[in-house]
Amino acid sequence: MTSYQAILLNNGETLPIIGMGTYSGENDRETTEKAIRTALKMGYRHFDTAKIYGSEPAVGNAIRRAISEGVVEREDIHITSKLWSSDHNDPISALHQTLQRLGMEYVDLYLVHWPVALKPWVDYPIPREEDFETLDMENTWSGMERCLEMGLCRSIGLSNFSSTKIEHLLDFACVTPAVNQVEMHPMWRQRKLRALCGDYGIHVSAYSPLGGPGNAWGTTAVVNHPIIQSIALKHNATPAQVALGWGLSQGSSVIVKSFNPRRMKENIGALDLTLDDWDLLEIEKMEERKIMRAEYLANDTTSPYKTIEELWDDEI
Repeated sequence: MTSYQAILLNNGETLPIIGMGTYSGENDRETTEKAIRTALKMGYRHFDTAKIYGSEPAVGNAIRRAISEGVVEREDIHITSKLWSSDHNDPISALHQTLQRLGMEYVDLYLVHWPVALKPWVDYPIPREEDFETLDMENTWSGMERCLEMGLCRSIGLSNFSSTKIEHLLDFACVTPAVNQVEMHPMWRQRKLRALCGDYGIHVSAYSPLGGPGNAWGTTAVVNHPIIQSIALKHNATPAQVALGWGLSQGSSVIVKSFNPRRMKENIGALDLTLDDWDLLEIEKMEERKIMRAEYLANDTTSPYKTIEELWDDEI
């Protein structure tokens, strides 16, 4: 089985249900390209990048090379990138720059990375107090819709948006977002958000579906949890496959991040696992806690969010 399995988005486009995340502070471009080439051979067809990840050139290079070698065709590949918070004033120029770095004519999905606007020079992930600007989502979303009209992307969507923020956006949006990419895993199940997105036909895509082990902010609490471990034992699967299988069983796509070939193969193996009702009920018993809290996006002077509760609208 391969990750050609895809879900249908609300605009008729498709999204492969397993994607490969390419954020990598410690890896160089060559390592990233090599990992993407390996992933393509294993059947990965969705690659998730962003301006702030610094991996757009590597993603573009690896995919263009695979296309020129006849390994894949562009139509078989799904590329997601994201509008960084310093580019809210001009999504069209930002996407043109992304396409230049990728060496591509279009991306399949373009997401607003955060519901936060930063000053134009902020090209680092953790802003300082003086870096915030006023957020005008109406203007930002209008720019995103224009990117779609111009054919620079096939779908537009959101990342890290709460139910409340989505409802606010839908008050003025001409195009309903196709996707909301958020943290989601067995210890952060996003029930409320998934229900609201379901009402509007917005697909929920899960980042950190294993709880982000390996990231500075991540944890191994999900894969080490006794419930996940016991389900893995029962199915002769790995804890990572169980965590991913849970996300897939909820109708979400999952974005996995590993450049380790053994783990990459293990992750895509989750497509062969079917969890039963008992497994899903057991997972519902797990305590919940949000891991990626983004405290640095809240302050009581310059940020639109005084607290992280305001950033996440109490979905935390």
